[in-house]
Formats: sequence, structure tokens, C-alpha cells
Amino acid sequence: MKPLTRRMFAFLIPSLAAAQKASKTTRTPAMLRTKAYPFETLKMRQAENTKTWPILNGNTHTGVPLDLHETELAAGAAPHPPHRHAHEEMLFVREGEVELILAGGTTRLGSGSCAYLASNDLHGYRNPGNVPAKYFVFAIGNE
Repeated sequence: MKPLTRRMFAFLIPSLAAAQKASKTTRTPAMLRTKAYPFETLKMRQAENTKTWPILNGNTHTGVPLDLHETELAAGAAPHPPHRHAHEEMLFVREGEVELILAGGTTRLGSGSCAYLASNDLHGYRNPGNVPAKYFVFAIGNE
């Protein structure tokens, strides 16, 4: 077998990128069907500072990807550092307080509050309280 030259390597990179893109586009989530999601039937996933209950994940009949989950965030904790992504999100606070971190500052959201997070806007969450906060995250669109 010949050693890999820089020229050969330069041709390999676009091929790998195309293959990765093709593999992402071939994995289509299932189409969402009409269904009820009783809380007691959801499977909880636990991480260091969070408990998460995935609710739904799939495409609408028009092909729009949707992902909905409920999270319980420990007092004084953040689920992850502020970040950006292509999909849009809505945050609905069910119990407690969530401090929404945006590029322009922070806003405290109490029970019943919501926020819309546009594509590629820097954002994050933190629980500033001394009791767990519970909230829903509804993601719309592709990663």
C-alpha cells in the first residue's frame, strides 16, 4: 500500500465531509403520530445536575423535526455552559426559577414563564433558587 501523500489527503477531506453529511441526512426520525404522553410512562435519564424525561422526538407530517423534554434542574446548578445551535427552542418554566442567560444579559423566569430562543443565539440556563426548577424545552428544526 502506498503511503498517504498530502495531495491524496487533500482529496480525502471533502469525501469524508460528504459521507458524514449523507449519513446525517439518511437518519430520519420517525414521523410523529397522534399520541398521549402520561408522565408516569416516561423514562427518566439522570445526569449530574439534572433529571430529564424525553417526551417526543420526531418529524411532523410536513417534515419539521420536533423534540420535547422536561428537565428538573438542581438548585444552584446549570445543565451545561451557554451554547448555540441551528435549531430553535422554546423554554417553559413549570416550577421554581430559571435564570435565562442570553448574549445581552440574564433574565429570571418564574413558574408559568416562557422564552423563545432563535437559531444560533447564545443562550444557557441556570437555577438561581434553593429548590429544584422544572421546565420544558421544545426544540424545533434540525441541529
